[in-house]
Amino acid sequence: MHLDEKTLESNLIYDGKVVKLYKDTALLENNSKTFREVIKHPGGVCVVPLTDNNEVIFVTQFRYPMGKVLIEIPAGKLEWGEDHFDCGKRELKEETGCTAEKYDYLGCLLPTPAYDTEVIHMYLARELSQAEQKLDEEEFLDIKKVPFDKAMEMVMNGEITDAKTQLAILKTKLLLEAERK
Repeated sequence: MHLDEKTLESNLIYDGKVVKLYKDTALLENNSKTFREVIKHPGGVCVVPLTDNNEVIFVTQFRYPMGKVLIEIPAGKLEWGEDHFDCGKRELKEETGCTAEKYDYLGCLLPTPAYDTEVIHMYLARELSQAEQKLDEEEFLDIKKVPFDKAMEMVMNGEITDAKTQLAILKTKLLLEAERK
């Protein structure tokens, strides 16, 4: 079939805490064989927490692969087979201490489909109640509230470089504009 590849063999190279790396042999549509490196990931979720004062609650944390602190919306990795909505609620509470009365599903994104199976589900959380953070033992982050218009500006001028955060903020803007009509 056109634009289809068939997996002939799949070998687990690395079985890690977060990812599994496979080296596959694939058959192309012209009947030639090639190798594909595939990272299998359980997926993730991210949440735009929007306060009644129209502020986004961000987290700032050191991201080891980038070697610097990034500003992001609350997010986390799914456990294998976990429901993404349940994960989103859990991550929002753990990272910000917030719970929400209203959630809007913003869709999903494929951050790196050329070699990774990760799917990130995005939510907008509103009607927030504040409690205390419940960070994981090895999780260190700070909370930062930013007016929504400023957050949009930060996305557009490159201050916010995290892809899931950029897309979820942009989709939130479109949703909020559609609700005002």
